[in-house]
Amino acid sequence: MAKDIDLNCDMGESYGRWTLGADEEIMPWITSANVACGFHGGDPHVMRRTVALALKHTVAIGSHPSLPDLMDSVAASWTSPRRR
Repeated sequence: MAKDIDLNCDMGESYGRWTLGADEEIMPWITSANVACGFHGGDPHVMRRTVALALKHTVAIGSHPSLPDLMDSVAASWTSPRRR
């Protein structure tokens, strides 16, 4: 019985002039990618470039949203407005 393994990676976390990760080098080796979006880095240009790269390598695409924290400094202390 054959089994498949999904090699997944968070991608597209660069923002503006700050480059994070090695998306172009990693993309050919994975089967699915979580693209940073919302408040998790990944400006619109980076998101478009990451999706295009995933399509080029036939990599499945998912989203990787986050809290409103580009510098990742308040993630541990952030609470939902409903809990306040």
